[in-house]
Amino acid sequence: METKIQNLKELYEKDFYLWVQENLRLLKNKEYDLVDWENLLEEIEDMGQRYLDSAISFMAVILEHLYKWENFRDREDVGHNWKKSINNARNELDVIFERHPSVRKKSAEELPTAWRIAVKRLVRWFEEDENHYLAKKYFGRLPTEKDFPQECPYTFEQVMEYKPWVEEFTQQEPKEPEKNKSESKRKGFKGLEP
Repeated sequence: METKIQNLKELYEKDFYLWVQENLRLLKNKEYDLVDWENLLEEIEDMGQRYLDSAISFMAVILEHLYKWENFRDREDVGHNWKKSINNARNELDVIFERHPSVRKKSAEELPTAWRIAVKRLVRWFEEDENHYLAKKYFGRLPTEKDFPQECPYTFEQVMEYKPWVEEFTQQEPKEPEKNKSESKRKGFKGLEP
């Protein structure tokens, strides 16, 4: 029996798929004493962690791009890819949270971790050649992690829903379409009739 268990543990390193199949067969046959419990428990723990790690990564993308949008947009034509990235990451989070509801609560607790990852990404973004002018403009040099807030400046709800570009859009004064302007001029429009 000891040899079978040792062989199974070696199989874990050599052929993971076969290791899974063999442990599954043992569990179905209720041969619990032959199962490679040490590695099996570790794999089960890792399975759950994968979903949380994915959620943290998507939150970091959202945080990075929200922060860029609010702090480093030096022109109106900048940031469209950030919006797409935020929306895509939110879509992925929706799928994870729908399939694994308990990951949502744990993800909210991991917001500081996601922010630390976002800050590292921001620092690297400024290190890219095409962003050196932004680093000079906003920091006078290449920034470090110390140049960004230590605490996450967004709540979990903002990660999931905040859209500063929509607020900017709704605050702009509506423009009268060109067609209406020309029609108004042709008709000699001066205002509403009493």
